[in-house]
Amino acid sequence: MSSSLSRRHFIVSLGAVAAGAAVPVKTLPRVFEPPHPPLELSHFERPIAPAPAQILFGYAAITWGGNDLQAIKEISEIGFRGIQLRSNILNDYGERPKALRDLLYQYHLEMVALSSGGVGITLGTEAEEIAKHVRNAKFVHDVGGDYLQVTDSARPKERQPVASDFKQLGRMLTEIGKRAADLGVPVGYHNPMSSLGESPGEVDRVMEGADPRYVKLELDIAHYQQGGGDPARAIRQYHNRLLFLHIKDVESLAPVAPVAESRERPYRFVELGRGKVDLPAVFAALKEVKFRGWAVIELDSVPDQSRTPKESALISKKYLEEKLGMKI
Repeated sequence: MSSSLSRRHFIVSLGAVAAGAAVPVKTLPRVFEPPHPPLELSHFERPIAPAPAQILFGYAAITWGGNDLQAIKEISEIGFRGIQLRSNILNDYGERPKALRDLLYQYHLEMVALSSGGVGITLGTEAEEIAKHVRNAKFVHDVGGDYLQVTDSARPKERQPVASDFKQLGRMLTEIGKRAADLGVPVGYHNPMSSLGESPGEVDRVMEGADPRYVKLELDIAHYQQGGGDPARAIRQYHNRLLFLHIKDVESLAPVAPVAESRERPYRFVELGRGKVDLPAVFAALKEVKFRGWAVIELDSVPDQSRTPKESALISKKYLEEKLGMKI
């Protein structure tokens, strides 16, 4: 590519960014630019030197079990700067995103991501599935949020996944990512247990099947650990494709032990520092790859029912600050 063409592309891209900036949106100022801006950096002949690592911490509202107003209030009180909400928020704010935007602004929170749910791959449902997630991306845009998180609900129950499953999911994720990109909302694939991306090898197959320009990885380190992987290694492997992370911990359970989330699971998610995830190694890897972005602390439900969601969040915050020397 010639230098003049590179310069033209750069100027046109800047013009598009400036035009978008002319639209007034009431939201918190970002501390740094998103790690995956709309400019296609591969068009430039000279590489841009990476900036030092910078991590912002958010917290996921899932722990509050649908009481999102309380989650917003308490996550702000604890001192987190961002929040991840689930698609149930659409029941109250789907038709009035400005009201949610103003509420988050009031509590000094940025909406890091919306959990958009699973992407189904059943033949004949493609258009409906794509439209659902694109609507959710539009909601993220209108609220002033950053990212759309998608997972999949496609793992077969009666057989092992096959190549066609990963190929179809990759096509679906790519199409959602393309349309969300038109709205300025990057898409990240989340890797939960009981999905096509359950094991490290399966995460690889999902990511290989999706276009890296439009589908990034939203790495959940506890699910990755439970699936048999090393989260620190995954960070190094996917450092160029990491959108943001779920920081959580997980412990193994004896078969007879009761489990809050499901009695069929031989594990449960716990506050940071109380499970088997090597969290110091995770943050060392993030520093090594100079990751700049959001790390969302997540706890699906309170493991000890004598505690409140806020108390569990404070336990994780204390671990990050006192054990790892991180700043929330």
